[in-house]
Amino acid sequence: MKKLLLSIITLCIYATAYSQPYAVGHTQINFTDPARSNRAVPVDIYYPALTAGNNVPVTGTTYPVVVFGHGFVMAWSAYQNVWSAFVPSGYILVFPTTESGFSPVHADFGMDLVFLVGKMQSESATNSSSIFYNHVDTASAIMGHSMGGGSSFLACENNLNVTTMITFAAANTTPSSITAAAHIHIPSLVIAGQNDCVAPPVSNQIPMYDSLASACKAYVEIKGGGHCYFAESNFNCSFGEGTCSPNPTITRGQQEDAAQDYSLMWLNYYLKGDCAAWQNFNDSLNVSPRITSHISCTTLVPIISQNLNVLTSTPASTYQWLLNGVPIVGATSQNYTPVQNGVYSVQVTYSNPCPIISNSISWSVTGLPDASSISGFKLFPNPGVGIYSISFVGYVTASAKLYVSNSLGEEILVQKISVQRGSNLFTINLDAVSCGYYAVRLVLENGQTSVAKLVKQ
Repeated sequence: MKKLLLSIITLCIYATAYSQPYAVGHTQINFTDPARSNRAVPVDIYYPALTAGNNVPVTGTTYPVVVFGHGFVMAWSAYQNVWSAFVPSGYILVFPTTESGFSPVHADFGMDLVFLVGKMQSESATNSSSIFYNHVDTASAIMGHSMGGGSSFLACENNLNVTTMITFAAANTTPSSITAAAHIHIPSLVIAGQNDCVAPPVSNQIPMYDSLASACKAYVEIKGGGHCYFAESNFNCSFGEGTCSPNPTITRGQQEDAAQDYSLMWLNYYLKGDCAAWQNFNDSLNVSPRITSHISCTTLVPIISQNLNVLTSTPASTYQWLLNGVPIVGATSQNYTPVQNGVYSVQVTYSNPCPIISNSISWSVTGLPDASSISGFKLFPNPGVGIYSISFVGYVTASAKLYVSNSLGEEILVQKISVQRGSNLFTINLDAVSCGYYAVRLVLENGQTSVAKLVKQ
């Protein structure tokens, strides 16, 4: 109970701390897509403004754009709960009004969603007469409810230009959203209602989630939630839900709150680089009584390797090399050539500013003095073929440890040795290890350390 209360308090503090005092502006625009014979794509757009109203100026700088697809025979106006929650937090919400009749073409709706992401970003970059000029960020999301959720899968199939996807009660479409999911590689959050009888999770959202090829994906099922409670009261949706069972066992407000909480934490992390949001998202998955969940995220921990005198990181968006845990000024490239003894690692970022630190490599640069080094420390022959000798001078009788690490920083040998006064000579056998570069580190009881690079031929 204490853990649950702490989580609830944390989420409340988080929501308060990251709420922004933005008013909600609104405008309507009729876009056309020249790539599809000038297809008309009318939209209603809600955005951060200094004062609420129609066609008022966008306030501030740039904001991520979120394109939201409506449900079957549902109007954009049914999603006031969505724009009222997201816009004050610093998001531009775009609602296409296409495919709203009784014979929608799902493929066209999916193409409308992805078209609008690019169109809004183009408006910001090139159309100086638009109220969105210089106000749309490069980060973006596609969202949708019911039919719009299924169409979001179609929009994001083989599409890396969108940053992330979130769906509410996604319904399988024609062509199949489940099939499309296997070709989606962007981070994806699938939210479902446990008591959804219109698009039951077992035949809709769960197989979509299972089929996703995303390196990071999460499934959140709201306990007692239904199909229509992701939106405001709507006759067409309510009529469909009234013909089946089970019915929701929570209120509309409770379901909307849960969906918005998880969506905003996810968006704040992926679109705004809010590292605390990711921790809160995962904490809430573990303790919240409102939901059941699954999450599968591959953490891309960077790996550094050594080639002669150069250290190289696996690819990332940004790099910051560290020496003994301290940033090295100007060392911000994928490769780095060490210039002093110590332990090296690299801190990287990927799609957002949240840093991840690599493995470490111990390094000894030939000819450089080390104030804490052990007197007379030598490693020979070097290069060698398997048996190596280590010599040094001991000033007291004590014990020491010898560590051998590979180029990934993994320890492959730890050996305890006894140190005598005067000259000391030990051997290590590396016959069983492969050819390459290794770090040999000797640590005395008094903390003195020496590190040398070993080459096995």
